[in-house]
Amino acid sequence: MHHFETVLTLLVGVALLALTARRLAVPAPAMLLVGGLLAALLPGLPTIQFDPQLVFLVFIPPLLYRASLLASYRDVRANLRPILLLGVGHVLFATVVVAWVAHLVVPGLPWGAAFALGAVVSPPDVAAATAFLRRLSLPRRLVTVLEGESMINDAASIVAYRMAVAAVVTGSFSLVVASGRFLLVGAGGIVVGLAVGRVLAVVRRRIHDPEVENTISLLTGYAAYLPAEHLGVSGILAVVATGLYLGRVGPRIIAADTRVQSTGVWDVVVFMIEGLIFILTGLGLRPIVGSLSGSGAFVLAGGAVLVCLAVIVARFVWVYPATYLPRLLSRRVRARDPYPPWQYPTIVAWAGLRGAESLVLAAAIPTTTAAGVPFPGRDAIIAITFAVILVTLLGQGFTLAPLARWLGVRETGVDERREEIAARLEVSEAALARLHELSQEQWLHPETLAHTEDRYRHRTRRLRGQADGVVNSGEETISTADRRLLLELLIVERRALIRLRDRGAISDAVMRRVQREIDLEELLLGAE
Repeated sequence: MHHFETVLTLLVGVALLALTARRLAVPAPAMLLVGGLLAALLPGLPTIQFDPQLVFLVFIPPLLYRASLLASYRDVRANLRPILLLGVGHVLFATVVVAWVAHLVVPGLPWGAAFALGAVVSPPDVAAATAFLRRLSLPRRLVTVLEGESMINDAASIVAYRMAVAAVVTGSFSLVVASGRFLLVGAGGIVVGLAVGRVLAVVRRRIHDPEVENTISLLTGYAAYLPAEHLGVSGILAVVATGLYLGRVGPRIIAADTRVQSTGVWDVVVFMIEGLIFILTGLGLRPIVGSLSGSGAFVLAGGAVLVCLAVIVARFVWVYPATYLPRLLSRRVRARDPYPPWQYPTIVAWAGLRGAESLVLAAAIPTTTAAGVPFPGRDAIIAITFAVILVTLLGQGFTLAPLARWLGVRETGVDERREEIAARLEVSEAALARLHELSQEQWLHPETLAHTEDRYRHRTRRLRGQADGVVNSGEETISTADRRLLLELLIVERRALIRLRDRGAISDAVMRRVQREIDLEELLLGAE
Protein backbone atom coordinates (compact mmCIF):
# COMPACT_ATOMS: atom_id res chain seq x y z
CA MET A 1 0.00 0.00 0.00
CA HIS A 2 2.88 2.35 0.79
CA HIS A 3 4.32 1.96 -2.74
CA PHE A 4 0.88 2.49 -4.30
CA GLU A 5 0.44 5.72 -2.36
CA THR A 6 3.94 6.81 -3.42
CA VAL A 7 3.09 6.24 -7.10
CA LEU A 8 -0.15 8.22 -6.75
CA THR A 9 1.73 11.05 -5.06
CA LEU A 10 4.30 11.07 -7.84
CA LEU A 11 1.56 11.23 -10.48
CA VAL A 12 0.03 14.21 -8.72
CA GLY A 13 3.47 15.83 -8.67
CA VAL A 14 3.89 15.21 -12.41
CA ALA A 15 0.50 16.80 -13.13
CA LEU A 16 1.35 19.86 -11.01
CA LEU A 17 4.73 20.25 -12.73
CA ALA A 18 3.10 20.05 -16.16
CA LEU A 19 0.47 22.60 -15.13
CA THR A 20 3.19 24.90 -13.83
CA ALA A 21 5.09 24.52 -17.09
CA ARG A 22 2.02 25.52 -19.07
CA ARG A 23 1.34 28.53 -16.86
CA LEU A 24 4.95 29.71 -17.15
CA ALA A 25 5.09 28.91 -20.90
CA VAL A 26 8.05 26.60 -20.23
CA PRO A 27 8.48 23.28 -22.11
CA ALA A 28 7.21 20.41 -19.96
CA PRO A 29 10.44 18.31 -20.15
CA ALA A 30 12.41 21.19 -18.61
CA MET A 31 9.96 21.52 -15.72
CA LEU A 32 9.92 17.74 -15.17
CA LEU A 33 13.71 17.76 -15.07
CA VAL A 34 13.64 20.50 -12.44
CA GLY A 35 11.14 18.40 -10.49
CA GLY A 36 13.49 15.42 -10.62
CA LEU A 37 16.36 17.61 -9.44
CA LEU A 38 14.29 18.88 -6.51
CA ALA A 39 13.34 15.28 -5.67
CA ALA A 40 17.05 14.47 -5.49
CA LEU A 41 18.02 17.45 -3.32
CA LEU A 42 15.08 18.35 -1.06
CA PRO A 43 15.30 16.79 2.42
CA GLY A 44 12.51 14.66 3.81
CA LEU A 45 11.47 12.94 0.59
CA PRO A 46 11.57 9.13 0.45
CA THR A 47 14.28 7.10 -1.26
CA ILE A 48 12.85 4.89 -3.98
CA GLN A 49 14.29 1.44 -4.63
CA PHE A 50 13.20 -0.20 -7.88
CA ASP A 51 14.13 -3.25 -9.91
CA PRO A 52 16.28 -1.99 -12.84
CA GLN A 53 15.02 -4.61 -15.28
CA LEU A 54 11.43 -3.84 -14.34
CA VAL A 55 12.05 -0.16 -15.11
CA PHE A 56 13.38 -1.09 -18.56
CA LEU A 57 10.48 -3.45 -19.27
CA VAL A 58 7.75 -1.05 -18.11
CA PHE A 59 8.96 2.13 -19.80
CA ILE A 60 10.92 1.31 -22.97
CA PRO A 61 8.51 -0.84 -25.09
CA PRO A 62 5.54 1.60 -25.03
CA LEU A 63 7.70 4.68 -25.64
CA LEU A 64 9.54 3.05 -28.53
CA TYR A 65 6.36 1.56 -30.01
CA ARG A 66 4.58 4.92 -30.00
CA ALA A 67 7.53 6.65 -31.69
CA SER A 68 7.66 3.94 -34.37
CA LEU A 69 3.89 4.00 -34.87
CA LEU A 70 3.91 7.73 -35.64
CA ALA A 71 6.89 7.60 -38.00
CA SER A 72 6.17 8.44 -41.64
CA TYR A 73 7.22 5.49 -43.78
CA ARG A 74 7.38 7.66 -46.90
CA ASP A 75 9.47 10.39 -45.32
CA VAL A 76 11.76 7.94 -43.53
CA ARG A 77 12.39 6.04 -46.77
CA ALA A 78 13.08 9.27 -48.66
CA ASN A 79 15.59 10.39 -46.01
CA LEU A 80 16.98 7.00 -45.09
CA ARG A 81 20.64 7.92 -45.65
CA PRO A 82 20.80 10.91 -43.24
CA ILE A 83 18.56 9.10 -40.76
CA LEU A 84 20.84 6.04 -40.67
CA LEU A 85 23.96 8.19 -40.50
CA LEU A 86 22.54 9.95 -37.44
CA GLY A 87 20.51 7.14 -35.90
CA VAL A 88 23.23 4.51 -36.14
CA GLY A 89 26.49 6.21 -37.10
CA HIS A 90 26.24 9.08 -34.63
CA VAL A 91 25.10 6.79 -31.82
CA LEU A 92 28.09 4.49 -32.23
CA PHE A 93 30.49 7.41 -32.66
CA ALA A 94 29.13 9.24 -29.60
CA THR A 95 29.19 6.03 -27.57
CA VAL A 96 32.90 5.54 -28.30
CA VAL A 97 33.80 9.20 -27.68
CA VAL A 98 31.90 9.39 -24.40
CA ALA A 99 33.31 6.02 -23.25
CA TRP A 100 36.86 7.21 -23.94
CA VAL A 101 36.35 10.53 -22.10
CA ALA A 102 34.50 8.92 -19.17
CA HIS A 103 37.13 6.23 -18.75
CA LEU A 104 39.79 8.94 -18.54
CA VAL A 105 38.06 11.43 -16.24
CA VAL A 106 35.91 9.29 -13.92
CA PRO A 107 38.17 7.46 -11.43
CA GLY A 108 37.68 3.71 -11.30
CA LEU A 109 35.24 3.52 -14.22
CA PRO A 110 36.17 0.42 -16.27
CA TRP A 111 35.82 0.30 -20.05
CA GLY A 112 32.64 -1.79 -20.01
CA ALA A 113 30.85 0.63 -17.68
CA ALA A 114 32.21 3.58 -19.70
CA PHE A 115 30.72 2.10 -22.88
CA ALA A 116 27.43 1.58 -21.04
CA LEU A 117 27.44 5.28 -20.12
CA GLY A 118 28.22 6.19 -23.73
CA ALA A 119 25.28 4.13 -24.99
CA VAL A 120 23.00 5.65 -22.35
CA VAL A 121 23.68 9.30 -23.27
CA SER A 122 24.23 8.88 -27.03
CA PRO A 123 20.59 8.99 -28.29
CA PRO A 124 18.96 12.44 -28.49
CA ASP A 125 15.28 12.79 -27.63
CA VAL A 126 13.39 14.51 -30.45
CA ALA A 127 10.30 14.99 -28.25
CA ALA A 128 12.35 17.21 -25.94
CA ALA A 129 13.67 19.26 -28.88
CA THR A 130 10.17 19.55 -30.34
CA ALA A 131 8.86 20.89 -27.03
CA PHE A 132 11.28 23.79 -27.30
CA LEU A 133 10.63 24.35 -31.00
CA ARG A 134 6.84 24.07 -30.99
CA ARG A 135 6.42 27.82 -31.56
CA LEU A 136 8.58 27.65 -34.69
CA SER A 137 7.84 26.07 -38.05
CA LEU A 138 10.97 24.17 -39.06
CA PRO A 139 11.55 22.82 -42.57
CA ARG A 140 9.75 19.53 -42.86
CA ARG A 141 12.86 17.64 -43.90
CA LEU A 142 14.67 18.70 -40.73
CA VAL A 143 11.76 17.48 -38.63
CA THR A 144 11.63 14.20 -40.58
CA VAL A 145 15.35 13.57 -40.11
CA LEU A 146 15.21 14.35 -36.38
CA GLU A 147 12.12 12.17 -35.85
CA GLY A 148 13.57 9.33 -37.91
CA GLU A 149 16.85 9.59 -36.03
CA SER A 150 15.01 9.43 -32.71
CA MET A 151 13.28 6.21 -33.73
CA ILE A 152 16.42 4.51 -35.10
CA ASN A 153 18.86 5.76 -32.48
CA ASP A 154 16.81 4.35 -29.63
CA ALA A 155 17.15 0.89 -31.13
CA ALA A 156 20.86 1.32 -31.93
CA SER A 157 21.75 2.75 -28.52
CA ILE A 158 19.80 0.09 -26.64
CA VAL A 159 21.53 -2.69 -28.58
CA ALA A 160 24.93 -1.11 -27.81
CA TYR A 161 23.83 -0.62 -24.20
CA ARG A 162 22.78 -4.24 -23.79
CA MET A 163 26.10 -5.45 -25.23
CA ALA A 164 28.11 -3.19 -22.89
CA VAL A 165 26.08 -4.17 -19.82
CA ALA A 166 26.35 -7.86 -20.72
CA ALA A 167 30.13 -7.50 -21.04
CA VAL A 168 30.35 -6.01 -17.53
CA VAL A 169 27.92 -8.48 -15.98
CA THR A 170 29.55 -11.58 -17.50
CA GLY A 171 33.12 -10.25 -17.42
CA SER A 172 33.88 -11.24 -21.02
CA PHE A 173 33.56 -9.54 -24.41
CA SER A 174 34.57 -10.33 -27.99
CA LEU A 175 33.98 -7.75 -30.72
CA VAL A 176 33.79 -10.41 -33.47
CA VAL A 177 31.33 -12.55 -31.54
CA ALA A 178 29.33 -9.51 -30.46
CA SER A 179 29.12 -8.18 -34.05
CA GLY A 180 27.92 -11.52 -35.38
CA ARG A 181 25.41 -11.84 -32.59
CA PHE A 182 24.25 -8.27 -33.21
CA LEU A 183 23.40 -9.11 -36.83
CA LEU A 184 21.70 -12.36 -35.85
CA VAL A 185 19.58 -11.01 -33.01
CA GLY A 186 18.82 -7.85 -35.00
CA ALA A 187 17.51 -9.73 -38.02
CA GLY A 188 15.60 -12.11 -35.75
CA GLY A 189 14.03 -9.20 -33.88
CA ILE A 190 12.81 -7.62 -37.12
CA VAL A 191 11.30 -10.94 -38.25
CA VAL A 192 9.51 -11.42 -34.92
CA GLY A 193 8.28 -7.82 -34.97
CA LEU A 194 6.84 -8.12 -38.46
CA ALA A 195 5.18 -11.43 -37.53
CA VAL A 196 3.59 -9.87 -34.42
CA GLY A 197 2.47 -6.89 -36.48
CA ARG A 198 0.78 -9.09 -39.07
CA VAL A 199 -1.00 -11.16 -36.41
CA LEU A 200 -2.25 -8.05 -34.61
CA ALA A 201 -3.37 -6.50 -37.90
CA VAL A 202 -5.47 -9.61 -38.64
CA VAL A 203 -6.95 -9.51 -35.12
CA ARG A 204 -7.77 -5.81 -35.19
CA ARG A 205 -9.30 -6.05 -38.67
CA ARG A 206 -11.89 -8.45 -37.24
CA ILE A 207 -12.93 -6.45 -34.18
CA HIS A 208 -14.45 -3.04 -33.64
CA ASP A 209 -14.44 -2.10 -29.99
CA PRO A 210 -12.51 1.11 -29.18
CA GLU A 211 -11.80 0.17 -25.56
CA VAL A 212 -10.54 -3.31 -26.44
CA GLU A 213 -8.56 -2.07 -29.45
CA ASN A 214 -6.84 0.68 -27.48
CA THR A 215 -5.99 -1.79 -24.73
CA ILE A 216 -4.39 -3.95 -27.42
CA SER A 217 -2.56 -0.88 -28.72
CA LEU A 218 -1.14 -0.13 -25.26
CA LEU A 219 0.05 -3.72 -24.92
CA THR A 220 1.45 -4.05 -28.46
CA GLY A 221 4.95 -2.91 -27.50
CA TYR A 222 5.10 -5.65 -24.87
CA ALA A 223 3.55 -8.18 -27.28
CA ALA A 224 6.49 -7.62 -29.64
CA TYR A 225 9.22 -7.22 -27.01
CA LEU A 226 8.56 -10.21 -24.74
CA PRO A 227 8.39 -13.01 -27.39
CA ALA A 228 11.50 -11.65 -29.11
CA GLU A 229 13.47 -11.57 -25.85
CA HIS A 230 12.20 -15.07 -25.00
CA LEU A 231 13.52 -16.32 -28.37
CA GLY A 232 16.89 -14.66 -27.76
CA VAL A 233 16.56 -11.96 -30.44
CA SER A 234 16.31 -8.18 -30.17
CA GLY A 235 13.08 -7.14 -28.49
CA ILE A 236 13.85 -3.49 -29.23
CA LEU A 237 14.04 -4.01 -33.01
CA ALA A 238 10.93 -6.18 -32.77
CA VAL A 239 9.04 -3.26 -31.22
CA VAL A 240 10.29 -0.88 -33.94
CA ALA A 241 9.33 -3.29 -36.73
CA THR A 242 5.86 -3.83 -35.25
CA GLY A 243 5.29 -0.09 -34.86
CA LEU A 244 6.37 0.71 -38.42
CA TYR A 245 4.21 -2.08 -39.86
CA LEU A 246 1.07 -1.17 -37.93
CA GLY A 247 1.64 2.53 -38.60
CA ARG A 248 1.56 1.70 -42.31
CA VAL A 249 -1.49 -0.63 -42.37
CA GLY A 250 -3.38 0.90 -39.42
CA PRO A 251 -5.30 3.58 -41.37
CA ARG A 252 -6.91 0.82 -43.46
CA ILE A 253 -8.11 -1.35 -40.57
CA ILE A 254 -8.81 0.97 -37.60
CA ALA A 255 -12.18 2.67 -37.25
CA ALA A 256 -12.56 6.43 -36.80
CA ASP A 257 -13.86 6.34 -33.21
CA THR A 258 -11.01 4.04 -32.16
CA ARG A 259 -8.47 6.33 -33.82
CA VAL A 260 -9.85 9.46 -32.10
CA GLN A 261 -9.83 7.76 -28.72
CA SER A 262 -6.36 6.27 -29.28
CA THR A 263 -4.71 9.66 -29.70
CA GLY A 264 -5.92 10.86 -26.32
CA VAL A 265 -5.10 7.58 -24.59
CA TRP A 266 -1.53 7.51 -25.88
CA ASP A 267 -0.93 11.18 -25.09
CA VAL A 268 -1.84 10.54 -21.45
CA VAL A 269 0.21 7.34 -21.19
CA VAL A 270 3.36 8.88 -22.70
CA PHE A 271 2.94 11.97 -20.52
CA MET A 272 2.72 9.86 -17.35
CA ILE A 273 5.61 7.57 -18.30
CA GLU A 274 7.99 10.41 -19.12
CA GLY A 275 6.95 12.39 -16.04
CA LEU A 276 7.35 9.42 -13.72
CA ILE A 277 10.81 8.52 -14.96
CA PHE A 278 12.11 12.04 -14.26
CA ILE A 279 10.75 12.02 -10.71
CA LEU A 280 11.72 8.40 -10.01
CA THR A 281 15.26 9.02 -11.18
CA GLY A 282 15.47 12.12 -9.00
CA LEU A 283 14.39 10.10 -5.97
CA GLY A 284 16.85 7.36 -6.94
CA LEU A 285 19.61 9.96 -7.00
CA ARG A 286 19.07 10.84 -3.34
CA PRO A 287 21.28 8.11 -1.85
CA ILE A 288 23.91 8.77 -4.54
CA VAL A 289 24.04 12.47 -3.72
CA GLY A 290 24.06 11.74 0.00
CA SER A 291 26.97 9.31 -0.28
CA LEU A 292 29.28 11.78 -2.02
CA SER A 293 31.94 13.45 0.08
CA GLY A 294 33.36 16.87 -0.74
CA SER A 295 36.29 15.62 -2.82
CA GLY A 296 34.25 12.82 -4.40
CA ALA A 297 31.52 15.22 -5.40
CA PHE A 298 34.04 17.61 -6.90
CA VAL A 299 35.71 14.87 -8.96
CA LEU A 300 32.36 13.50 -10.17
CA ALA A 301 31.13 17.00 -11.05
CA GLY A 302 34.30 17.64 -13.06
CA GLY A 303 33.88 14.35 -14.88
CA ALA A 304 30.23 15.13 -15.59
CA VAL A 305 31.16 18.50 -17.11
CA LEU A 306 33.71 16.89 -19.42
CA VAL A 307 31.27 14.16 -20.46
CA CYS A 308 28.65 16.83 -21.24
CA LEU A 309 31.17 18.64 -23.44
CA ALA A 310 32.05 15.36 -25.14
CA VAL A 311 28.37 14.67 -25.88
CA ILE A 312 27.84 18.11 -27.45
CA VAL A 313 31.12 18.26 -29.38
CA ALA A 314 30.81 14.68 -30.68
CA ARG A 315 27.48 15.52 -32.30
CA PHE A 316 28.93 18.53 -34.12
CA VAL A 317 31.99 16.54 -35.18
CA TRP A 318 29.73 13.87 -36.66
CA VAL A 319 26.87 15.92 -38.17
CA TYR A 320 28.84 18.19 -40.52
CA PRO A 321 30.89 15.42 -42.24
CA ALA A 322 27.81 13.16 -42.35
CA THR A 323 25.94 15.96 -44.12
CA TYR A 324 28.52 17.02 -46.69
CA LEU A 325 30.93 14.10 -47.25
CA PRO A 326 28.44 11.78 -49.04
CA ARG A 327 27.65 14.60 -51.49
CA LEU A 328 31.31 15.42 -51.93
CA LEU A 329 32.24 11.79 -52.65
CA SER A 330 29.27 10.84 -54.85
CA ARG A 331 28.06 12.76 -57.87
CA ARG A 332 24.83 10.76 -57.89
CA VAL A 333 24.04 11.71 -54.29
CA ARG A 334 24.96 15.32 -55.07
CA ALA A 335 22.65 15.42 -58.10
CA ARG A 336 19.74 13.80 -56.30
CA ASP A 337 20.18 15.72 -53.05
CA PRO A 338 22.10 19.03 -53.38
CA TYR A 339 24.15 20.55 -50.60
CA PRO A 340 21.92 21.98 -47.84
CA PRO A 341 22.76 25.38 -46.33
CA TRP A 342 25.10 25.16 -43.35
CA GLN A 343 22.35 26.43 -41.07
CA TYR A 344 20.45 23.13 -41.38
CA PRO A 345 23.17 20.82 -39.97
CA THR A 346 23.84 23.45 -37.31
CA ILE A 347 20.27 23.13 -36.04
CA VAL A 348 20.45 19.32 -36.27
CA ALA A 349 23.69 19.31 -34.28
CA TRP A 350 22.38 21.68 -31.60
CA ALA A 351 19.08 19.77 -31.32
CA GLY A 352 20.82 16.82 -29.62
CA LEU A 353 18.84 17.13 -26.40
CA ARG A 354 18.79 14.11 -24.12
CA GLY A 355 15.59 13.11 -22.36
CA ALA A 356 13.59 10.41 -20.61
CA GLU A 357 14.94 7.45 -22.61
CA SER A 358 18.47 8.07 -21.32
CA LEU A 359 17.15 8.15 -17.77
CA VAL A 360 15.35 4.84 -18.28
CA LEU A 361 18.51 3.17 -19.60
CA ALA A 362 20.62 4.53 -16.74
CA ALA A 363 18.10 3.39 -14.13
CA ALA A 364 17.89 -0.06 -15.77
CA ILE A 365 21.59 -0.86 -15.27
CA PRO A 366 21.82 -3.95 -13.02
CA THR A 367 22.91 -3.44 -9.44
CA THR A 368 25.19 -6.51 -9.44
CA THR A 369 27.22 -8.58 -11.88
CA ALA A 370 27.07 -12.34 -12.43
CA ALA A 371 29.77 -12.71 -9.79
CA GLY A 372 27.55 -11.02 -7.21
CA VAL A 373 29.67 -7.87 -6.90
CA PRO A 374 28.18 -4.38 -7.38
CA PHE A 375 28.03 -3.14 -10.97
CA PRO A 376 31.11 -0.88 -11.26
CA GLY A 377 30.34 2.81 -11.51
CA ARG A 378 26.54 2.41 -11.57
CA ASP A 379 25.93 5.40 -9.29
CA ALA A 380 28.33 7.55 -11.30
CA ILE A 381 26.59 6.56 -14.56
CA ILE A 382 23.18 7.58 -13.20
CA ALA A 383 24.48 10.87 -11.81
CA ILE A 384 26.38 11.77 -15.00
CA THR A 385 23.37 10.86 -17.16
CA PHE A 386 21.21 13.22 -15.13
CA ALA A 387 23.86 15.93 -15.54
CA VAL A 388 23.98 15.42 -19.33
CA ILE A 389 20.21 15.73 -19.56
CA LEU A 390 20.30 18.81 -17.32
CA VAL A 391 22.92 20.55 -19.49
CA THR A 392 21.47 19.62 -22.88
CA LEU A 393 17.81 20.05 -21.97
CA LEU A 394 18.16 23.38 -20.21
CA GLY A 395 21.31 24.76 -21.83
CA GLN A 396 20.74 23.73 -25.45
CA GLY A 397 16.96 23.55 -25.15
CA PHE A 398 16.31 27.17 -24.20
CA THR A 399 18.76 28.43 -26.84
CA LEU A 400 17.45 26.21 -29.66
CA ALA A 401 14.55 28.40 -30.77
CA PRO A 402 16.57 31.68 -30.59
CA LEU A 403 19.33 29.99 -32.59
CA ALA A 404 16.85 28.85 -35.27
CA ARG A 405 15.44 32.39 -35.54
CA TRP A 406 18.92 33.93 -35.68
CA LEU A 407 19.99 31.53 -38.44
CA GLY A 408 16.76 32.11 -40.35
CA VAL A 409 15.83 28.43 -40.35
CA ARG A 410 12.09 28.57 -40.79
CA GLU A 411 9.50 26.81 -42.90
CA THR A 412 6.70 28.69 -44.61
CA GLY A 413 4.58 25.52 -44.64
CA VAL A 414 3.77 26.00 -48.34
CA ASP A 415 4.63 22.42 -49.39
CA GLU A 416 2.69 20.79 -46.59
CA ARG A 417 -0.27 23.11 -47.13
CA ARG A 418 -0.20 22.26 -50.85
CA GLU A 419 -0.27 18.53 -50.04
CA GLU A 420 -3.13 19.04 -47.60
CA ILE A 421 -5.20 21.01 -50.13
CA ALA A 422 -4.53 18.37 -52.81
CA ALA A 423 -5.61 15.62 -50.43
CA ARG A 424 -8.81 17.44 -49.42
CA LEU A 425 -9.59 18.17 -53.07
CA GLU A 426 -9.03 14.56 -54.10
CA VAL A 427 -11.32 13.12 -51.42
CA SER A 428 -13.96 15.77 -52.07
CA GLU A 429 -14.01 14.96 -55.81
CA ALA A 430 -14.16 11.24 -55.00
CA ALA A 431 -17.21 11.91 -52.82
CA LEU A 432 -18.87 13.89 -55.64
CA ALA A 433 -18.25 11.05 -58.06
CA ARG A 434 -19.82 8.61 -55.63
CA LEU A 435 -22.81 10.94 -55.18
CA HIS A 436 -23.32 10.87 -58.93
CA GLU A 437 -23.27 7.06 -58.90
CA LEU A 438 -25.82 6.95 -56.06
CA SER A 439 -28.17 9.53 -57.57
CA GLN A 440 -30.31 6.79 -59.19
CA GLU A 441 -30.69 4.75 -56.00
CA GLN A 442 -34.26 4.40 -54.77
CA TRP A 443 -33.39 4.90 -51.10
CA LEU A 444 -31.75 8.30 -51.72
CA HIS A 445 -34.19 11.17 -51.19
CA PRO A 446 -33.83 13.95 -53.81
CA GLU A 447 -33.69 16.68 -51.16
CA THR A 448 -30.91 14.86 -49.32
CA LEU A 449 -29.00 14.44 -52.57
CA ALA A 450 -29.34 18.13 -53.47
CA HIS A 451 -28.27 19.33 -50.01
CA THR A 452 -25.24 17.02 -49.86
CA GLU A 453 -24.22 17.75 -53.44
CA ASP A 454 -24.36 21.51 -52.84
CA ARG A 455 -22.13 21.14 -49.80
CA TYR A 456 -19.50 19.07 -51.63
CA ARG A 457 -19.58 21.27 -54.74
CA HIS A 458 -19.02 24.35 -52.61
CA ARG A 459 -16.10 22.67 -50.81
CA THR A 460 -14.60 21.43 -54.10
CA ARG A 461 -14.78 24.88 -55.72
CA ARG A 462 -13.06 26.44 -52.73
CA LEU A 463 -10.30 23.78 -52.63
CA ARG A 464 -9.76 23.91 -56.41
CA GLY A 465 -9.25 27.66 -56.19
CA GLN A 466 -6.73 27.20 -53.36
CA ALA A 467 -4.90 24.49 -55.32
CA ASP A 468 -4.66 26.81 -58.35
CA GLY A 469 -3.44 29.67 -56.19
CA VAL A 470 -6.57 31.71 -56.91
CA VAL A 471 -8.49 32.50 -53.74
CA ASN A 472 -12.20 32.90 -54.36
CA SER A 473 -13.11 35.53 -51.78
CA GLY A 474 -16.79 34.69 -52.08
CA GLU A 475 -16.28 30.99 -51.44
CA GLU A 476 -13.85 31.70 -48.58
CA THR A 477 -16.31 34.13 -46.99
CA ILE A 478 -19.13 31.56 -47.25
CA SER A 479 -16.89 28.86 -45.76
CA THR A 480 -15.82 31.07 -42.84
CA ALA A 481 -19.42 32.13 -42.20
CA ASP A 482 -20.63 28.51 -42.35
CA ARG A 483 -18.03 27.39 -39.83
CA ARG A 484 -18.74 30.28 -37.45
CA LEU A 485 -22.49 29.73 -37.71
CA LEU A 486 -22.21 26.00 -37.01
CA LEU A 487 -19.92 26.62 -34.03
CA GLU A 488 -22.42 29.11 -32.58
CA LEU A 489 -25.23 26.58 -33.01
CA LEU A 490 -23.17 23.81 -31.39
CA ILE A 491 -22.59 26.03 -28.34
CA VAL A 492 -26.35 26.54 -28.02
CA GLU A 493 -27.00 22.81 -28.49
CA ARG A 494 -24.53 21.93 -25.74
CA ARG A 495 -26.06 24.43 -23.30
CA ALA A 496 -29.59 23.18 -24.02
CA LEU A 497 -28.47 19.58 -23.53
CA ILE A 498 -26.96 20.33 -20.12
CA ARG A 499 -30.10 22.22 -19.06
CA LEU A 500 -32.17 19.13 -19.90
CA ARG A 501 -29.86 17.00 -17.79
CA ASP A 502 -29.97 19.48 -14.90
CA ARG A 503 -33.78 19.51 -14.96
CA GLY A 504 -33.85 15.71 -14.86
CA ALA A 505 -35.55 15.48 -18.25
CA ILE A 506 -32.82 13.18 -19.60
CA SER A 507 -30.37 10.80 -18.00
CA ASP A 508 -26.63 11.32 -17.88
CA ALA A 509 -26.18 8.42 -20.31
CA VAL A 510 -28.38 10.11 -22.90
CA MET A 511 -26.59 13.42 -22.34
CA ARG A 512 -23.18 11.81 -22.91
CA ARG A 513 -24.28 10.13 -26.17
CA VAL A 514 -25.65 13.36 -27.62
CA GLN A 515 -22.71 15.36 -26.26
CA ARG A 516 -20.26 13.02 -28.01
CA GLU A 517 -21.96 13.73 -31.36
CA ILE A 518 -21.73 17.48 -30.73
CA ASP A 519 -18.06 17.18 -29.73
CA LEU A 520 -17.19 15.21 -32.87
CA GLU A 521 -18.95 17.78 -35.05
CA GLU A 522 -16.94 20.54 -33.37
CA LEU A 523 -13.68 18.66 -33.93
CA LEU A 524 -14.62 18.15 -37.57
CA LEU A 525 -15.24 21.87 -38.04
CA GLY A 526 -11.86 22.65 -36.50
CA ALA A 527 -10.14 20.34 -38.97
CA GLU A 528 -11.65 21.94 -42.08
